[in-house]
Amino acid sequence: MSVDHQPGPAGSGERAFEHGATAVAHPNIALIKYWGKRDERLMIPYVDSLSLTLDVFPTTTTVRLSPGAPADSVTLDGSPAEGEPRRRVIAFLDLVRELAGRTEPAVVDTRNSVPTGAGLASSASGFAALALASAAAYGLDLDPTALSRLARRGSASASRSLFGGFAICHAGRGTGAAADLGSYAEPVSVPDFDPALVIALVDAGPKAVSSRAAMRRTVETSPLYRSWATSSEADLSQMRAALQRGDLDAVGEIAERNALGMHATMLAARPAVRYLSPATVAVLDGVLQLRADGVPAYATMDAGPNVKVLCHPADAARVAEAVRVATPGCSVVTARRGPGARLRTGAEQ
Repeated sequence: MSVDHQPGPAGSGERAFEHGATAVAHPNIALIKYWGKRDERLMIPYVDSLSLTLDVFPTTTTVRLSPGAPADSVTLDGSPAEGEPRRRVIAFLDLVRELAGRTEPAVVDTRNSVPTGAGLASSASGFAALALASAAAYGLDLDPTALSRLARRGSASASRSLFGGFAICHAGRGTGAAADLGSYAEPVSVPDFDPALVIALVDAGPKAVSSRAAMRRTVETSPLYRSWATSSEADLSQMRAALQRGDLDAVGEIAERNALGMHATMLAARPAVRYLSPATVAVLDGVLQLRADGVPAYATMDAGPNVKVLCHPADAARVAEAVRVATPGCSVVTARRGPGARLRTGAEQ
């Protein structure tokens, strides 16, 4: 069994990419969440987070330099990107060009195998792949820490998707350059714990309120937010100890309470941010029933209605069936521990 995967290349500019580069990255699911940013320009989170990179739903992104083009071209899942998705990609490219001392426009083609904007970490895999591919295309030679800082500028959770298995993103301290240097992701060595994650896709449509807007509203208006952020520090410490013990029950209990607490802060925002749907609650009830029946199963959720259920691999089929019974018609995918982001070789382009 593989332990922890580093990002594919030792350095993003390790070899020359004459015409561009293609990167593949997988989403991660945070077991200890971050919610809210103390610096939105630098994308610095308020709290540390810890995640599991999955082996499903990869994003593949190609960045090719186009010196003669009048502007960047951005394609998402075969269609020209528009509005906020396009703006975020171009802003990220501008950052890469500034770091590289380059000015050439780029052609960006991104293919997601996960619904975008549905709370399934598409921004994590998306910006991890974009960071790796664009850094290589523009000739930046970045070590894994610097590359994770770069990915964070697109999406804080993307910094974790550069790494396989379990990873932690440090919130850092201070402001400005000090905060930027202190906020990065790194792998967490957990050699003997490889759970299953049963994903209940109760609604694959885009969220009514984006994560960015929901975070801002929660931080600014929820009276519960500060208490949750403080308790999350203790959750993280206990989670790391539970992972080292390979204790699924402890890992699951901590992850579930951390996620439910995060959603509680959103419900207390003014006005409330409510991602939980009736189908979400049905799955949560199904998880409680599984535990009552003696099956160790624990729920976690990101910013969206979809539920992820942590369990032993031997119980995954039973958990998946319970989810289908709770929400007839929903899609169910079982994931395991996945690899870090990697650059495709020339033969794979």
